[in-house]
Amino acid sequence: MRTFWKIKPQIEPLEKWEPNCWIQITSPTEEESDYLMKELQMPDYFLSDIADVDERPRVETEDGWTMIILRVPYMNPTKESRSPYSTVPLGIILKKDICITVCYFITKMMNDFLSHYQRKGKGFTDSVDMTFRLFLSSSIWYLKFLKKINYEIEEAKHDLDKSIDNKDLINLSYMQNSLTYFMNSIRGNETLLSQVKFKLPVDELDADLIEDVTIEMKQARESALIYSNVLEGTMNTYASVINNNMNTVMRLMTSVSIILMFPTLIASLYGMNLINGLENNPWGFPVILTGAILLSMILIGAFKKRRWL
Repeated sequence: MRTFWKIKPQIEPLEKWEPNCWIQITSPTEEESDYLMKELQMPDYFLSDIADVDERPRVETEDGWTMIILRVPYMNPTKESRSPYSTVPLGIILKKDICITVCYFITKMMNDFLSHYQRKGKGFTDSVDMTFRLFLSSSIWYLKFLKKINYEIEEAKHDLDKSIDNKDLINLSYMQNSLTYFMNSIRGNETLLSQVKFKLPVDELDADLIEDVTIEMKQARESALIYSNVLEGTMNTYASVINNNMNTVMRLMTSVSIILMFPTLIASLYGMNLINGLENNPWGFPVILTGAILLSMILIGAFKKRRWL
């Protein structure tokens, strides 16, 4: 999908390209790819790099073009995904009076970015200002998703406190995957920001904005690290609880087996078709039964004393 936006003094839709407008391309088709490469003469490998879901944050220049790949948070729409929250590359491509953003995924961040500035009736001073505001928006959305992840972790922990279920433990492992993606992407974005601010013409207003972005990124990174450490400790705790419960069950089963072994031995010995002195005694069976019960009670008492039962 290709959309043209006027960014100054406020964001307004345009029917066609104008100098210094913003070209937003989401999930580009073959026609839109041809438009970028043939009409705007953008290097073709830019698109292939942005299309790579594992592409790391970086900045690259060629023939006056500047390509910035920013990792932005993304919530996977499929519930079966092993990583409900992940990150995807957002390409920001600049050249003189051309400003393009390309993303192969529909993200909440970009939709909110547009609606926020349209609702406020604000725009951007230039493409550089918009670039750093995209950095800021990504940091804010990282924090939003981190709060959601923390909430889901607490919900899973609450359920696990009632009964340990494999489903809840698997969900926690999925959250751990998401936090790992977030931490790596945020670190990459921080490194990218330190590079971009020296490659783009930055004025005094941009410098203040960069400082805000730096603060938000640092907060997002620290939050992701804290949640990851808490989740790792939680997983280790529940793993220990599961092992302890298993040991308790095995100890109980072993104790019961040992207690039942001696009455079974007595019954087996006196149940043989041999002369044992009690075969003609009318009190033989009650005596053997009483002895087996007493021996079992003694063993139960001994096991309880040692806390094996």
